[in-house]
Amino acid sequence: MSNQHELTFGDAAARMEEARAALPSPPDEGPWEEIHGDRMVLNMGPSHPSTHGVLRIVLELDGEVITRATPDIGYLHRGDEKIAENMTWTQFIPYTDRLDYLAPLANNVAYALAVEKLLGIHDRLPPRCQYIRVICAELARISAHLLGLGSFAMDVGAVTVFLHTFTEREKIYNFCEALTGARFTTSYTRIGGLSRDTPPGWCDAVRRFLDELLRAVDEVETLLTRNRIWVDRTQGLGVIPAELAIAHGLTGPNLRGSGVAHDLRKAHPYLCYAELEFDVPVGSTGDCYDRYLVRMEEMRQSARIIRQCLDRLPGGPDNATGEPICVDDGKIVLPPKHKVLTSMEELIHQFMLVTQGIHCPPGEVYFGHENPKGELGFYIYSRGGGSPWRLKIRSPSFCNLSILPRLLPGHLLSDTTAILGSLDFVMGECDR
Repeated sequence: MSNQHELTFGDAAARMEEARAALPSPPDEGPWEEIHGDRMVLNMGPSHPSTHGVLRIVLELDGEVITRATPDIGYLHRGDEKIAENMTWTQFIPYTDRLDYLAPLANNVAYALAVEKLLGIHDRLPPRCQYIRVICAELARISAHLLGLGSFAMDVGAVTVFLHTFTEREKIYNFCEALTGARFTTSYTRIGGLSRDTPPGWCDAVRRFLDELLRAVDEVETLLTRNRIWVDRTQGLGVIPAELAIAHGLTGPNLRGSGVAHDLRKAHPYLCYAELEFDVPVGSTGDCYDRYLVRMEEMRQSARIIRQCLDRLPGGPDNATGEPICVDDGKIVLPPKHKVLTSMEELIHQFMLVTQGIHCPPGEVYFGHENPKGELGFYIYSRGGGSPWRLKIRSPSFCNLSILPRLLPGHLLSDTTAILGSLDFVMGECDR
């Protein structure tokens, strides 16, 4: 992938550096009220459709060329981290749906794994629970990439691609509804396991969908990858060298698009990822086109992961083997309803878990999860009890947007939409 890109389109990074060197150097400091020479200040957003949410970027322009860019975030700030301090561990799960709201299932899994690491039960999860969680996380990755690529293409002018990707994403929403009872805000994962098992026939339906998905991905590539207009609008734009990407804390496809093969599923395996075979696609130039190619290949790899999980999934309700989906610990997981109605001990356990929360030990942990946008991390500081004393969310979109002041200057104003689309951020998790 990367070699063909280089040989076909040349050294895009060198061309961009030459273009930037020819521009007048903007001042590094100073208030925005001071307009230098013939330059003007333009507000892009926070209601612009290409900012993918309530993002405002203050642009300084020299004609049509951007000379300075300052992102202004926080319009969607809801105080999630402070809310967590006043919630029990389980009560905060629905709030994770509202982070990257394009991949709520992945957010649920990431938060649950962080709390389970604090409890010391992350290595005790039943195999069926682990495989279902991985299936959910990879379906969320595919769903997020489908919408991200569809909106990216539509921003550049390829409306047909959005119709194809959105159609496949709706099918994933149907699976989410059948599995969790909700299409959008799933709140499916529980500390120590899952809220419910897969319904009968669900796994077979997912298998059939994967075949349809791969055909749709191939069709999107036919529409875009060698399309002259698409190549001209993405090739050589938004070049992020590997060193710059690392310095700004970029993760996920944006980092891998710059040639850094860092994936938490490989670097620090969790759940059952160590048992699965998949590749980590990387780019060569680090431009918008590379980031597009990386996400396209990641969807194929996610489908490959899901197939392996379905093949290895221990028996569940379809064959009535009764494999557990939660750890066997009555002080962490709610007891079965029929036992609550017939046993005083289970009734007491449920009452304590619901009213006071899971009793976590004192300590501090950090867990990073490979989300569609990058590394979603949860830092938890506990003083014991049913709520966190402090919870900090490392949101990938926040870190990925930090590179805009270095990335946008030197480009034309019309290129901003393509660059923002290639970064694929979500303001819900950026502002938190």
